[in-house]
Amino acid sequence: MTATPPLLVGNASGFYGDRLAAVHEMLTEGRIDVLTGDYLAELTMAILGRDQLDDPGRGYARTFLRQMRDSLTLVMERGVRVVTNAGGLNPRGLADRLTELADGLGLEPRIACVTGDDLIDRAEELGLGSPLTANAYLGAFGIAACLDAGADIVVTGRVTDASLTVGPAAAHFGWTPADLDALAGATAAGHVIECGTQATGGNYAPPTGRRSEVPDPGRPGFPLAEVHADGSAVITKHPGSGGTVTTGTVTAQLVYEIRGPRYPGPDVTTRLDTVRLTQQGPDRVLLSGTRGEEPPPDLKVGLTNLTGFRNEVEFLIPGLDAESKAALVERQLRAGLSPREPDDLRFTLVPAEDPHGPTQDAATARLRVVARDHDPAVIGRSFGAAAVELALGSYAGFHLTSPPRDARPDGVAATSAFVPAAEVAHTAILPDGARLPVAPAPRTRALAAVPEPPPPDPLPDGPTRLAPLGLVLGARSGDKGADANLGVWVSDDMAWRWLATTLTVDLLRELLPETAGLRVTRYLLPRLRAANFWIEGMLAPGTARREGTDPQAKGLGEWLRARRAPIPEALLEEVERP
Repeated sequence: MTATPPLLVGNASGFYGDRLAAVHEMLTEGRIDVLTGDYLAELTMAILGRDQLDDPGRGYARTFLRQMRDSLTLVMERGVRVVTNAGGLNPRGLADRLTELADGLGLEPRIACVTGDDLIDRAEELGLGSPLTANAYLGAFGIAACLDAGADIVVTGRVTDASLTVGPAAAHFGWTPADLDALAGATAAGHVIECGTQATGGNYAPPTGRRSEVPDPGRPGFPLAEVHADGSAVITKHPGSGGTVTTGTVTAQLVYEIRGPRYPGPDVTTRLDTVRLTQQGPDRVLLSGTRGEEPPPDLKVGLTNLTGFRNEVEFLIPGLDAESKAALVERQLRAGLSPREPDDLRFTLVPAEDPHGPTQDAATARLRVVARDHDPAVIGRSFGAAAVELALGSYAGFHLTSPPRDARPDGVAATSAFVPAAEVAHTAILPDGARLPVAPAPRTRALAAVPEPPPPDPLPDGPTRLAPLGLVLGARSGDKGADANLGVWVSDDMAWRWLATTLTVDLLRELLPETAGLRVTRYLLPRLRAANFWIEGMLAPGTARREGTDPQAKGLGEWLRARRAPIPEALLEEVERP
């Protein structure tokens, strides 16, 4: 196995809606062996489910077909194998459309797909309720079986994001479920490249004092993982493409949308606290030393539900007495909606920057009214009309941001459940149409918490200065259903001693008051000089349905970096002053 050459896996999509040209770029800017594309997220599954309500033949990422129309000839000419979860809720349907597309181009790719993740027809039997979508997260060995059978293109439904990398590596190196360390190493690499350009400087927030680490990313290139036979991998990108790859950009992605040191999956539980990062040269970061453990006995099942319909209106309230004016609007609007108020009616007042300000914008408060109901008629034109009717009989200076509109489908509620792996019919449908059952992991281990490692020695006492945490701290944050994760890291050992001993759960609650009263758990990852905070219920009711400006917690890390706290002068001397 050690004599097998490395496998070069390039990812060209991090979400449904990512850069259309990325597939062509990855195929033309340099060599790759396998092209992957990740199109699925919790919210995406609901979008695809809504598509299928309109047309049962849909349910897949249609942008992938557009990309293949432009690039399938290149794929075949260059012998690149394609692995994608763009099949969504209908991998067989997407495989059929690809066959039709290839026929029209005069090509004959061998197309396979992976199914069995869709549990919607068994939801009640499995105790999952009555969701819109119900999909188990499958692992890598169905993909590997398709590639072993000679597939040029493998289309999957819901597999773990990292499986798009692990499957090709398992096929290339002949790994079995017993090769836990190798599987874990490839999982870590797959986790880094799954979100596309987030690994090459996109959305990157290094310590501000080290901002020169990453030049202006402009149009960052998509990442590559050079996977080796032992599971170690080098994260890189095509020469000449935008952005950069550093231990910082890789750390930022490793701590994104994780919980603790144990990162569970269907094939292996990856110990993120064992990963070592080494900058080998420009745009080359080695991930090594990753250890793996047996996976949990159950598979995670992602569930989504439509949550009815939504409408909103925003009142602009300039000048004095904004609170009393807002109270008047609420009283009048509720009366205007009688006798049937919406199921959920919320009034949120955002104060003016300065009621006495030098510009009208600065002196204007905003009253946002959001209505939700299972019946679109209740919050349709009649809701907007009730707001407009107040125009000449309400507060002084009455005006709205925009005309009312019809009700629209609300966000989705995304939750998860777990089912025994043996209950899921993981199946590889090979290029010749044969159906191959894929067995669950032969050995499993219940997931358990990793004891927090002892913190390093604190820094010696010395002068401190109140300054933004972002001077010495990098951060990346995101969502998992109703919970938020906030990963932070630093660049050197001195800063790590300060981070590990100072940024506690109590201090985080003080710095981010919205976390007060929530259950927050801190996980230290010393080899990455990183910590992850798991904040339960911060995004309730979950997945883009939470009120506020950041329903998916993407900006939570930047809020933390902007907060001021006492920072040792010894650390501030090491960074560039903003």
